Amino acid sequence: MANNANLSGQPVVILPEGTSRMIGRDAQRTNIAVAYAVASAVRSTLGPKGMDKMLVSDLGDIVITNDGATILDEMNLEHPAGKLMVEVAKAQDKEVGDGTTTAAAIAGELLKNAGDLLDQNIHASTIVKGYRAAAEKAGELLRKIGNDVKLSDKETLKKIAEVSLGSKSAGVGSSKQLLAGLVVDAIALVADEKEDSIDIDIEQIKLEKKEGGKTEDTSLIKGVLIDKEVVHSGMPKSIKDAKVALVDTALEVEKPETDAKIEITSPEQLTAFLKQEEDMLKNMVEKIASSGANVVFCQKGIDDVAQHFLAKRGILAVRRVKKSDMEKLSRATGAKIVTSLDDISDSDLGYAGTVEEKKVAGEAMVFVRECKNPRSVTLFIRGGSEHVVNEVERAIKDAIGSVTSAVEDGMFVYGGGSTEMQLAEELRKYAREIGGREQLAVEAFAKSLEIIPKTLAESAGMDAIDTLVSLRSKHAEGSSTFGVDVYASKVEDMKSVGIIEPLKIKKQAMSSASEAAEMILRIDDVIASKGKPQPPAGGGMPGGMGGMGGGPDMY
Repeated sequence: MANNANLSGQPVVILPEGTSRMIGRDAQRTNIAVAYAVASAVRSTLGPKGMDKMLVSDLGDIVITNDGATILDEMNLEHPAGKLMVEVAKAQDKEVGDGTTTAAAIAGELLKNAGDLLDQNIHASTIVKGYRAAAEKAGELLRKIGNDVKLSDKETLKKIAEVSLGSKSAGVGSSKQLLAGLVVDAIALVADEKEDSIDIDIEQIKLEKKEGGKTEDTSLIKGVLIDKEVVHSGMPKSIKDAKVALVDTALEVEKPETDAKIEITSPEQLTAFLKQEEDMLKNMVEKIASSGANVVFCQKGIDDVAQHFLAKRGILAVRRVKKSDMEKLSRATGAKIVTSLDDISDSDLGYAGTVEEKKVAGEAMVFVRECKNPRSVTLFIRGGSEHVVNEVERAIKDAIGSVTSAVEDGMFVYGGGSTEMQLAEELRKYAREIGGREQLAVEAFAKSLEIIPKTLAESAGMDAIDTLVSLRSKHAEGSSTFGVDVYASKVEDMKSVGIIEPLKIKKQAMSSASEAAEMILRIDDVIASKGKPQPPAGGGMPGGMGGMGGGPDMY
């Protein structure tokens, strides 16, 4: 057995019984095959003409998407090499928010081409060294072919958002111009410009979704949308020029922390006790009213009696607001979150043009709009069904990631596979400079990048080989911006078409894919341990009831 060592004719057991082990070339072949299969599963979703996947869970829940990260996350993979591919997509999604399919496709192709090199008896360490050199060189080349972009270049940023949105489902792609404008406006509002950098906290862009209506009904609220209703029917449902108080304390009479007993021996005492409670609640409401607030968002509960007094004072109140929403309200309105009502004052209040309760798809929601300088905004997503709304949400998240990456990094490149073709062209020249066996790995890296234009051509119904030959010819002549125009199904200048993508996403996709391929290639031994066998129910006694044989097993 492979897991036994033989010492002077005496077998020595190293691994427990039931352990499976795969060594050397077999381990590499299997890992490469699994990773390539996973990459192939998501590759067909690439680009505007990419296909969707329907994922069905154990419980029968359905997800229809062509978002690479979502597909890999929902696939519930068992094989460790497959799980490594999921990690690539997750890292790409967390770092830049888009380009997950690109990263997975390149990683799969890098491994497939590495497998061909391994078959030619080129050692894995040589391939890894070549891939690493190629990835570093590709990063340098990207900076040379990149173009500058600023937060003020709204039209350029809209094109970046449109390209990201256009690669999603048909329902999203048809509304991409509207959605792209909303995404860019939202990022411009929350961006924090410093002397030499721009910081964008995308957590301050709240995504609220509600099925019903059309995708075109999606809107940007310069404020916050709270999925709660006004607590009392007697309160106003809409307030103009709202002065907003954010309260992080319960508008209720506090119960003692320890067990307490109150003895009441007469009706007068009971009346006085209830009157005292009422006065305490009335006093709380008076403190809020005297500060000038006419809208209250409370993180905790509001007593029924307090609701009554707030309604009498014409104050709109919402209770049990999430902490994250309270923080967003604070940034949007400029209000301070107050933890004690004793020192609430006019300076703690925020401002909103209107605060109103509206019914959307049969559910009441509170809209906080028209804030003067909102540092937090909400994108209210609509769609014909739950699946559409969820896909629009995923598409908008990717678009936010794309535009944020472009603004923070300050550079963009041309899409449609033109960047990958140009890098492949330059890397082939670089391979000749390196020489030795590493140049074969660098050439394999260059060939792997061509999977992007090849896949785009396939999804557009074009001949992949003719497309690659045509693109190689154009790039060899110096036309560095030529790529695949999937809408016109032909090779076109991406600069004239206006297909642009953030440089940071391309760079991250290549480095993530390269690192994953290197990690999988270095594995030459897979040891899978089986769990220890569990003793049967009933402590191993016959009959399953502690030795009471003859009867059926009982659990």
